[in-house]
Amino acid sequence: MLIAGDIGGTKTDLAIYSSKAGPHAPLAQAQFHSADYPSLQAIVKEFLGRVTWRVNAGAFAVAGPVLEGRVKTTNLPWNMEETSVARELGLESVRLLNDLEAVARSIPILDDSDRVTLNQGQPAAKGPIAVIAPGTGLGESFLTWDGARYVAHGSEGGHSDFAPTGERQIRLLQFLLERHDHVGVERVCSGIGVPNIYEFLRDEERISEPREVSKAIATSRDRTKAIIDAGTDPRGASLLCRATVETLSEILASEAGNLALKVLATGGVYIAGGIALHILNELESPRFKRAFKNKGRFEELMGRMPMHVITARAALLGAASFGLEQT
Repeated sequence: MLIAGDIGGTKTDLAIYSSKAGPHAPLAQAQFHSADYPSLQAIVKEFLGRVTWRVNAGAFAVAGPVLEGRVKTTNLPWNMEETSVARELGLESVRLLNDLEAVARSIPILDDSDRVTLNQGQPAAKGPIAVIAPGTGLGESFLTWDGARYVAHGSEGGHSDFAPTGERQIRLLQFLLERHDHVGVERVCSGIGVPNIYEFLRDEERISEPREVSKAIATSRDRTKAIIDAGTDPRGASLLCRATVETLSEILASEAGNLALKVLATGGVYIAGGIALHILNELESPRFKRAFKNKGRFEELMGRMPMHVITARAALLGAASFGLEQT
């Protein structure tokens, strides 16, 4: 039996799997608020205390670079090492992998119901596939065909430089350079980035917002969620939050296009992460597709690339698939 997990800066998803049922059919599943715990081990012990199945192996997708079986989480103060985690949890083995590598591993086994297609495109058989996921941070990965199957590759592309397009984004970069020595794209295209865009539009462009909305956001435990909820509210009460969501969407589209060009993603582009699902209507808009294709002489090529939003818990699915292959 396997315990698999998706360890994010905001939430941790855990589930138990059997080889017989496979990665699409967890036997038990639960979600935890990551920052409420001192370590992954504490969460896993609590979860295992709730179930009756005896597990012997673990596979965990972690938001951070995994090097030689070790990782320091990017948006949590946790350090993990495969051997010590296994020993503390009483498991025979534990494997750690980058969360976006796990998302990439899920793509070959996604069901049609696990994705929403934004652009049908003209997929090239066995062509490279790009993966981008705005969550607490921004994750990027890709897949290549090795002659027999797709191979997933992790990356830390979310920390590469923010490349603004248009006057507003240039001013956004200037605004953030006054606060940070380095402005990676994660600072404007993730859960971390949403409040940065919001504050820029509020302080520099003076976009209006009802006082009760501003107060609710300022006092919210999760400002990002509050801003996105207000920005996607069909009643449209907050012009400021709406502009924040639109700017976020345009930056996401542009960065997805950048990644697609870098790996020549003729096999498709997949967007994952909780933020993508919350702003799905915006991603389905012509504005998003225009920003994705806006690559000068390569606009026609960009239009041929299929583009999908993953609706499944892709990192958990990928971690489970990887873990079951190892057991």
